[in-house]
Amino acid sequence: MLLHLRVTVPSDRAVEVRELFERCPGTAHVAVLPGASLAPEGDLLLADVARESADGLVADLRRLHVDRDGGLSISAVDAAVSRAAERAEEEAPGEGADAVVWEQVVRTTAGESTLSVAYLAFLSIATLLAAIAIVNDSAILTIGAMVLGPEFAPLAALAVGVVSGRRAMTRRAAVSLLAGFGLAILLTTLAALLARALGWIDRGLLTVERPETGFITSPDRWSLVVAILAGVAGVLSLTSAKSGALVGVFISVTTVPAAADMALSLALGGGGEFVRAATQLGINLVGIVVAATGTLAVQRSVWHRMPRTLPRTIPPTIPPTIPPTTAAAP
Repeated sequence: MLLHLRVTVPSDRAVEVRELFERCPGTAHVAVLPGASLAPEGDLLLADVARESADGLVADLRRLHVDRDGGLSISAVDAAVSRAAERAEEEAPGEGADAVVWEQVVRTTAGESTLSVAYLAFLSIATLLAAIAIVNDSAILTIGAMVLGPEFAPLAALAVGVVSGRRAMTRRAAVSLLAGFGLAILLTTLAALLARALGWIDRGLLTVERPETGFITSPDRWSLVVAILAGVAGVLSLTSAKSGALVGVFISVTTVPAAADMALSLALGGGGEFVRAATQLGINLVGIVVAATGTLAVQRSVWHRMPRTLPRTIPPTIPPTIPPTTAAAP
């Protein structure tokens, strides 16, 4: 599992950066293009790096202030067919599937947790769907709303911000989370009031038995256990680039359905139902954030202890064969 690094470095640090790549145990296909970068000015270095070696290499580049005076980008390599690539993955410490590239995690979570129109739209639509699921006592619609909800992104960003000490990122994630759920609950409440005025729903909805969706307002010890497990699984899927596992995380927690039940309770005047739904939402949010933060802290501690440089088994350089000179005829 390789990543492609593209590094723009000022010419006065090009030799040091090149030495970093040479000492790194998981590099392959290193190319140096002197003076190729125009803005910012400097040299351009390209390399494929084993995922398990990328985090240490990026940290070393930051210590040389390459991120400030130059720049670096990271992209995934779908396939690399060469013996050098195989050797890089063999020599890199650890397993690629378990490796954490912190800069990649930070950039991903920060980008996906911004308070954007798309984020607000998806969360609001998911909450509206969950409200319809409660009205119809539909498990299928409930699952659909869970999958559609984008709330895990700011939850993950909140945990990453806490662990990495990025206060601005933590604040942005918290604002996205609070504003997103606030708007979603408000819009769903207005929709429920309209439905009540039209006679589609009435206060009896709060007392009727709901076998498929009654769990939403029945928080218990298992709600916390599920939230903790979901937080751990969500972070592991995020840091190991196995995003498919996130679908299971979305289905396992009842954040969006709880917000929808809060909105219905506000519209129908159910104080007790509102408290129980708010408790369910709070348990899930707190449990996910605490578990995610703890998991990230453990991963950070483990990967910081991994060796960054190892003796490399570089094949000896074979001197070029020089053809014998032909003596000139007298």
